Amino acid sequence: EMFYEGKAKKLYSTSDPDLLITYFKDDATAFDGTKRDTIADKGVVNNRMSELFFKLLEKNGVKTHFVRRLNDREMLCKRLHIIPVETVVRNLVAGSMAKRLGREEGEPLPHPIVEYYYKSDALHDPLILGEHAIAFGWATAAELKQIDAMALKVDGILSKFLDERGVILIDFKLEFGRYHGEVLLGDEICPDTCRFWDKATRQKLDKDRFRHDLGGVEEAYHEMLRRVEN
Repeated sequence: EMFYEGKAKKLYSTSDPDLLITYFKDDATAFDGTKRDTIADKGVVNNRMSELFFKLLEKNGVKTHFVRRLNDREMLCKRLHIIPVETVVRNLVAGSMAKRLGREEGEPLPHPIVEYYYKSDALHDPLILGEHAIAFGWATAAELKQIDAMALKVDGILSKFLDERGVILIDFKLEFGRYHGEVLLGDEICPDTCRFWDKATRQKLDKDRFRHDLGGVEEAYHEMLRRVEN
């Protein structure tokens, strides 16, 4: 039974209340849903890439909701109570940071910066402080400390892995949730949720190609999967 449909995924209940099935769609949206289209095989690429990244993170001590990939578009996951705080890790200036602060895209940061956003479509996922999350009961101080540490660990693991494959991890979004008292990494890790640039050419290999009508969207997704699989 489907109990949730978002912009990029559908979630289905299973006979086990602790598990759910995530179905990855080809639908693509940008700019708070004002731009919509489909990207051929996006769901297949995102499902496979998320599997590879989750396995890599689990191998390196980051606990995730991933159980196993079921087929091209479906993944079996632990059912989390999602913490409504999206966590973004930035290694270089891009996207909303560039626009918000008037900085040039691609400007290096002296160290990774962790940002929090309140997960609310109605409010357009506003940037918040950790104190907001604690004050309004979205997360505890201990959970935020753990999320911060996990996010930076993910950044270290993925940055090294991708650098070896000729890709710069510019920034990425993570979601976390509670599972029997433990904070786990959830959602997905793919070109929808990360900015990937080719190290040699600075060519974008992610959803920005769709956002900004750069063309070659499907090719970029498949190229990223090819590099991750090698």
